[in-house]
Amino acid sequence: MCPGGILDVMLDQVLKRLIRHGHLVVIDAQGSKKEYGNAADAQNPSYGAEPLTMHLHDKSVAWTIALNPDPAFAEAYMDGRLSFTGGRIWDFLELVGRNITSGSGARMPASIGRALGFMMRKVHQLNPAGLSRQNVAHHYDLSGELYDLFLDKDHQYSCAYFPTADATLEAAQAAKKRHIANKLLLKSGMRVLDIGCGWGGMALSIAKQVEGVHVLGITLSTEQLAIARKRAEEEGLADRVKFELIDYRFVDGQFDRIVSVGMFEHVGVPNYQAFFDKVQSLLTEEGVALIHAIGRNEGPGITSPFIRKYIFPGGYIPALSEVVTRIEMTRLWMTDIEILRLHYAETLKHWRYRFLENWDRAEQIYDARFCRMWEFYLAVSEMSFRYDTLMVWQIQLSKRLETVPLTRDYLYAKGA
Repeated sequence: MCPGGILDVMLDQVLKRLIRHGHLVVIDAQGSKKEYGNAADAQNPSYGAEPLTMHLHDKSVAWTIALNPDPAFAEAYMDGRLSFTGGRIWDFLELVGRNITSGSGARMPASIGRALGFMMRKVHQLNPAGLSRQNVAHHYDLSGELYDLFLDKDHQYSCAYFPTADATLEAAQAAKKRHIANKLLLKSGMRVLDIGCGWGGMALSIAKQVEGVHVLGITLSTEQLAIARKRAEEEGLADRVKFELIDYRFVDGQFDRIVSVGMFEHVGVPNYQAFFDKVQSLLTEEGVALIHAIGRNEGPGITSPFIRKYIFPGGYIPALSEVVTRIEMTRLWMTDIEILRLHYAETLKHWRYRFLENWDRAEQIYDARFCRMWEFYLAVSEMSFRYDTLMVWQIQLSKRLETVPLTRDYLYAKGA
């Protein structure tokens, strides 16, 4: 048997072990058809009687995926060498996730690339100041119109907070901002630093929520900076909300409050101590900080090669154990740690629906390959929160033991 044939058999064996519930059909480049799972157990009502079918359009796809699933599977989908009928890429990933979490399906086998990833993880996450700027530009300096296609009106590009299952994306993002602002215990006259301010939504919301608060938002994205400054002018808040293009490592001064939402994932493990040391040095003695980031509910890991190559170069989702140990070295008090579980899965579902609705416009801005890449990114990220180990954590920090109330009642007081 030729090497390609051996690897075709390997992929077949993986799918047999993986798909026990639900139903998947695979048709290869020669037209050969194989079925996995149980046709009577199919759960794909959106496509009627048509089964979820994976089409492999050339002979090399199967062995490429079998040899190194990540990023080969995503790249095959992006390149159109692999496609689906009777569903989309989300339906396949959901089928896989459902089987793994049910305990009936085997996990995907580790690849050579994953083993090398553990060896190289510190190199991939070095993120010195110059490289951080380059990494940020790769993702956040994409066309602003792209983000218009799937984000809420405030351009919140982080996990929303769903107080009810039927909340709209706009309502959930507004709830997220209120929840964070409540944890900051804001008062008039305070100086607030927003590390990784994005398009300015959090900083502007804080200024609107508490009169007399002054906010400095910092970013490494020129695209985001221009939009944030324009918004501050248009909303009449430019006197109290400033935005600057600067790395957090080079910020000076003292701040009563520090907030960072969805930025910590770009810091890199080798820089965690420097990050929290900087937070400690920038906080006033009565200061409070709130760090909101994605985490993993397991030990230290690696960044998916697909995510590292195409979406977030230099990015890494930490285990909470990797974060807490660095905070302990600063002698800051961890006054509150909250875990948000399925909130990001729901956020990503909304983003994915909106992106698919605007596919044609996205393809005009970029091309079909980019659209398939973005669809895969949104779908696989949602599945990572829904069926794998990802979650979001919020850590509240203070210098003094008594700065923050002893109970969480203040978060849910009437009008909070």
